[in-house]
Amino acid sequence: MMPFKTLPFFVLATLAFGTVAVADDAALTGLQTGDDAAGWEAVGKIDIGGRGFCTGALIAPDLVLTAAHCLYDHDTGERLADESMQFLAGWRNGRALAYRQVKQAVAHPDYVHVGQPQGENSRYDLALMQLVQPIRSTQITPFPIGGHDDLGPEVAIVSYAFDRADVPSLQQVCGVLGEQDGVIVMSCNVDFGSSGAPIFALRNGVAEILSVVSAKADLNGEPVSIGVLLDGPLALLLASMDTADGLFLDGAPSAARVIVGGERAETGAKFVRP
Repeated sequence: MMPFKTLPFFVLATLAFGTVAVADDAALTGLQTGDDAAGWEAVGKIDIGGRGFCTGALIAPDLVLTAAHCLYDHDTGERLADESMQFLAGWRNGRALAYRQVKQAVAHPDYVHVGQPQGENSRYDLALMQLVQPIRSTQITPFPIGGHDDLGPEVAIVSYAFDRADVPSLQQVCGVLGEQDGVIVMSCNVDFGSSGAPIFALRNGVAEILSVVSAKADLNGEPVSIGVLLDGPLALLLASMDTADGLFLDGAPSAARVIVGGERAETGAKFVRP
């Protein structure tokens, strides 16, 4: 069996408000059919040279957003060749709606794959992949990007994982437990393979990507997920990527189904090594 792309794991110190409350979270739902997956087709599986995978999402016809650590070999720590990666849009039950090789990939310039505290590194755990050819399909609509002000107490996630690698899963409601310095702590259900999965909020009836999954963690004995907010880091990535042809502006909003609302929760979360 091929190894799965590792999702970093670390321990969070106790949050100021105490225990983790996840009772109102929605269960994971497998998007088994085309009707189930309607609106989420721009989420895909990133094949890492046949040795593992991550999750990614189109934010333009030729741009995929994912986590920076997906660009590195888990065993050696070496940067993977861009051409060894492939984006499988809407991958479901052995077939994708579109297959594209990666032309170039860039990680956040401040991301350090080894030798940096996990919490600090998660702030920069963001990457963009440019595809060899744009995906232009009426069935696959790139997601728009939301901002920090759109972050409420609930988000949604669509992801793959090692035990659900052939069908994307939707968790329509999971809680935002806290945020600090560009990193959010959530109750979303993630596992190996979920790295880079898009975290969504709803703005004017449209699903917007606010964050991507960087790691899973333990908080007060409860599993939680860690995401990097896109304000600032994404702008740096776009500046590093050749987008002179304007493809980034071509993606129209998608009417995907999520629920979010209210004010964001501020906490004094601290990151420590396990």
